[in-house]
Amino acid sequence: QVQLVESGGGVVQAGGSLRLSCAASGRTFSSYSMGWFRQAPGKEREFVAAISWSGGSIYDADSVKGRFTISRDNAKNTMYLQMNSLKPEDTAVYYCAARRGALRSDSSYDYWGQGTQVTVSS
Repeated sequence: QVQLVESGGGVVQAGGSLRLSCAASGRTFSSYSMGWFRQAPGKEREFVAAISWSGGSIYDADSVKGRFTISRDNAKNTMYLQMNSLKPEDTAVYYCAARRGALRSDSSYDYWGQGTQVTVSS
């Protein structure tokens, strides 16, 4: 059983940086693949990035490749999303998620956080 809590959202100027954190509870955290998703107003939830349980496999959406970096620190039960060169179109509610097994870019995750708002001003 895993509970997820996002933090680090806020308002940032275009071109700026922001780091999101996802704190997970549960002894089995290291056995789960983790992912970040986002949802803008009026749009479907969109995949952002995912990372395997060991951190050895990473997959980024084309829209954020080269700008966002996903990582995890299993000793701290925390996953991160470092966001650089932010654009107004990055504005969305960002969700962290966890699933058993391999990482996926779809929404087939077992656990979800409540989301944190990221607003990029222009």
